[in-house]
Amino acid sequence: MVSQLQKLPAVSTIGTLEPVAHFDGAMPTGVTVSHQGRIFVNFPKWGDEVNFTVAEIRNGEAVPYPNLAFNKTQEYNRSAALVSVQSVVVDPLDRLWLLDTGSPMFKPTQYGGPKLVCIDLSTDRVIQTIVFPQDVALPSTYLNDIRFDLRRGAAGMAFITDSSDRGANGIIVVDLASGESWRKLHNHPSTKAEPPATCLPLVEGQPLMERQANSTTKPMKMGADGIAIAADGSRLYYCPLISRRLYSVSIDALIDRTIDEAAVAATVIDEGDKGGCADGLESDAAGYIYATNYEHQAILRRSPAGMWETVVRDPRLMWPDTMSIATDGYLYITANQLHRQPKYQKGQDLRQKPYTLFRTRIDAEPVLLRG
Repeated sequence: MVSQLQKLPAVSTIGTLEPVAHFDGAMPTGVTVSHQGRIFVNFPKWGDEVNFTVAEIRNGEAVPYPNLAFNKTQEYNRSAALVSVQSVVVDPLDRLWLLDTGSPMFKPTQYGGPKLVCIDLSTDRVIQTIVFPQDVALPSTYLNDIRFDLRRGAAGMAFITDSSDRGANGIIVVDLASGESWRKLHNHPSTKAEPPATCLPLVEGQPLMERQANSTTKPMKMGADGIAIAADGSRLYYCPLISRRLYSVSIDALIDRTIDEAAVAATVIDEGDKGGCADGLESDAAGYIYATNYEHQAILRRSPAGMWETVVRDPRLMWPDTMSIATDGYLYITANQLHRQPKYQKGQDLRQKPYTLFRTRIDAEPVLLRG
């Protein structure tokens, strides 16, 4: 039996994994790479000591970005500085956007905390701040990830997932010219986590559940999380954190404020099983959709014809979180051991530092929807 196993071929993958940077402090979630090759990451406030919530990687080290002062929350003016950033994304015009949850430790949001901040990378200065009203960023809202189509409207549109585990899920649409925002697919079934009876993820052989020290458990309920935009800007792809399904919705319907929720929901397509549960999604200019697979320590991608294949699988991809396709032909991925946090391990912190930012060569171009 041993000799037969030794003769088995290696699993076919497209790329190989290589480390870019290591993190010995707080765990990272998001990553993005500018068109000039600058790398940015973020550290949400989930319980680790977070000295700065956004950083640029310089000479292998995480440096507060745009500066340390802007990373210090101003309790009496939460819109004036960062609170807890979940995602960083470079847009098609090479501007950096910071998605601030305003929700450290997943606490209820307060006005001024949940916001979208734009930084001009040529000057490293904040040039726009969009604060979400309380009927868009609800007290329960957890802003997760963001994508852009700059051809729509006067200055473009942004699309954000609300992955809340204690309230309504959905998609938030932002008009970048006016700063107006609105919710779509509010609490639609496709944006909700599936119950354990239909989806119980297994990570390192263990069911993914919140586990207290007294042995009580409860299912994770994180909804719409991963998000990606079609190469032609026609559809927005998304997935709940606890679901093996991939969904898409018409972007024309999302940006049309004159139609009701039923009309938007009518454009939702169940794109099928994506081969496992995913945290992050990404897309490339050739029409491929990429999905992290935290159950199998892998990155998968779906071809325009709808076929899934493995990009890379590696035991070091311990909870692959966020992906970013850069203009250098690489796919960047953070791995942060999220499932080993105390809340999932009966109060024990089983994470082993350092956390790592990886990349893998895919020879693909990012989606750049600009006028």
